[in-house]
Amino acid sequence: MSIIKHIPNTITSMNLLCGAMGVIFALQGELSIAFYLMLASAVCDFLDGLTARALKAYSAVGKELDSLADLISFGLLPSLMLHRRLIEGGLTGFWSYIPLIICIFSALRLAKFNVDDRQSENFLGLATPACALWCGSLIYAADHSVMSLANLLHGHYFIPIASVILAVLLVSEIPMFSFKFKKDSPYNRVRKYFLIIVAAIAVATFALRINWAYIILLTVTSYITLNLLMALFSLRIVRKNR
Repeated sequence: MSIIKHIPNTITSMNLLCGAMGVIFALQGELSIAFYLMLASAVCDFLDGLTARALKAYSAVGKELDSLADLISFGLLPSLMLHRRLIEGGLTGFWSYIPLIICIFSALRLAKFNVDDRQSENFLGLATPACALWCGSLIYAADHSVMSLANLLHGHYFIPIASVILAVLLVSEIPMFSFKFKKDSPYNRVRKYFLIIVAAIAVATFALRINWAYIILLTVTSYITLNLLMALFSLRIVRKNR
């Protein structure tokens, strides 16, 4: 039993290891390998929580370790990938460091999540894995198939602006659904619609023979857009009822 309770933390440690290795490859300019390692971290991040629930091996140490691992894998790693892409595009100096605010705001978001009991079912603000996967898949898709994205990323404005927007979303109070399905949850129908959108994106991507990273990019983009529309719709209803 003593060994079993350490399984979730071991998986979390693998998340951290993959993230740290991804940072090394990002600094070396090997952004594709860094993205693969980010994906491995995301798998570990999913499995550690799943394993902890299945084995009922919860611990305060595991909660803190998970946040520390996520900060490296989904905060520092995407920041450095975007920073490296700006340098490769010819942008140096102050502006090339703007993506590092994603790392700072990821730390704030993770700290906020740990002390906020309002996020037991759904999130407030963009989750760090979603933010990181958007950044990683954007770079990978641009490098391997989508020329229009490559041209966009080689500009000097898109990545800094996108970094600021993502940073704001990370610490925002905008409700964003998770996939912790609970009975009678008002978000269940929205989750179903989102899964339909993801399936449509996957089918279209394979039919058009676009790089698989495009599925991740469009999925996360759809996730963010859908939640923003839901927030605007809810705000409109509140104002209308006043």
